[in-house]
Amino acid sequence: MATYAGDASPSARLGMTRPDYRTYFLEGVAHFNAHEFWEAHESWETIWLAAASDVEQFLQGMIQLAAAYHHVKRGTHRGAVRLFESALRRLAAFPQKWSGIDRRAAEEAALRHRERVALSSEIVPPGEFPELILLSSDESPIPPREEW
Repeated sequence: MATYAGDASPSARLGMTRPDYRTYFLEGVAHFNAHEFWEAHESWETIWLAAASDVEQFLQGMIQLAAAYHHVKRGTHRGAVRLFESALRRLAAFPQKWSGIDRRAAEEAALRHRERVALSSEIVPPGEFPELILLSSDESPIPPREEW
């Protein structure tokens, strides 16, 4: 099968080495769980830029989820609503236990928070921000597949 320049990730096309998925993904999870949503976005973006499979869509959904909560923290609800919708749409294509995390509670919270900020300017207290649950590597490996 022939490959074309458009088939590779941006980093591969530029001849750059790929970042370590596990390191950056777990760093993003730690930031997300610490409510450091912009930093989670940045960690996941590092591997998203290198992804060349459907994992790219999963990572984009995670980035959008973190960005939505970043907007919630800043009080920019209009941006949060749009990002919650995009994140949930992208993540729906993947099992809720995938890439080493269980994101079921985070997605349920995102649905509630999307509705809340869409209907009012009410602030979401930090105590309500969701956490991502880490799974054992037997239950869900990181990365989710060898070729990502």
